Amino acid sequence: MDDYYYWFALRSVPLVGNVTFRRLVESFGSPRRALDASFDELVAVDGVGRGAAASIRSHDFRPSADREAQAFAGSGASILTILDRDYPPLLKEIPDPPPYLFLKGILPEPTTSIAVVGSRLASDYGMTITARFARELAEQGVTIVSGLAQGVDAAAHRGALQASGRTIGVLGCGIDQVYPAANRQLFREMAERGAIVSEFPMGTGPDASNFPRRNRIISGLARGVLVVEAAEKSGSLITARFALEQGREVFAIPGNISSRGSRGTNSLIKQGAKLVECVADILGELPPEGRTLPGWALRQGFTLDPEGEKICAVLADGPLHIDELTVRSELTAPVVSAMLLRLELQGAVIQLAGKMFSLA
Repeated sequence: MDDYYYWFALRSVPLVGNVTFRRLVESFGSPRRALDASFDELVAVDGVGRGAAASIRSHDFRPSADREAQAFAGSGASILTILDRDYPPLLKEIPDPPPYLFLKGILPEPTTSIAVVGSRLASDYGMTITARFARELAEQGVTIVSGLAQGVDAAAHRGALQASGRTIGVLGCGIDQVYPAANRQLFREMAERGAIVSEFPMGTGPDASNFPRRNRIISGLARGVLVVEAAEKSGSLITARFALEQGREVFAIPGNISSRGSRGTNSLIKQGAKLVECVADILGELPPEGRTLPGWALRQGFTLDPEGEKICAVLADGPLHIDELTVRSELTAPVVSAMLLRLELQGAVIQLAGKMFSLA
């Protein structure tokens, strides 16, 4: 607790934002040493101005740090600092990662992850398609990241949990707050079977200004962002913008052109977001995350995602009808059809007469 106390203390200092905090910790090795540093030592750190240095030297951090430490002690949460090995590596890559995260549950090992975001007032179609995509992505080993809000967020988390998959909820309030109250049961399930994180101090309420800031963490934890049913001015589009700024992929599910709730997603597609109709459209755009391709694929320069590998492995025994291939691969028919088309375009698979397929 003593160590965390000084993380809370440095975070409370005016003019010390996330970027300055990180520079101080990297320079001095710990928040405590930064707080003990002299004015001259502080201004010698690249990017730490005289104003921030003077603020560190003069600020009485004890009241704030005492309150935070006391609240943390009774919260049942743990803390991940940016110096910890378990701090999410993708999150470290963004311009202003949180110095530390409050955590409930167990953060999954680094793996392929997709953020799924969308309207809090999603239609039945939006809720159904979100749960399906999240479930199918989770079945492929993808971690689902979302914001634990009502609507699309909740459907994404539940879809992942239904598949016994990994899922992370990012809060726009303190981790000791349950918001919205309607998600109380989901909050409990996430804490037991997934993970919940927040950068906000204990007791922070769900203020509107917190959510845009929270959204950069949602995209920062993921390789890409899938947007489902977003209006023209929605927080989901803010998350998509953060994703682009962070070098992440942006995917969108097309919606009804007469629905106001689909204007944001359809606009994203016009602007270059990848239109997706099945999980293969997403997985095909993501890096293999260390997966080893079959030798023949490496020799011929093919790049295969998990479904492509599975289909090619089944076809390695000989040509198969598409229906038999679907059964043996244990993939859905739409996924198999999409992957076969992609593999044909790559030159990895050829179509024979009577809907038979073979390795090229």
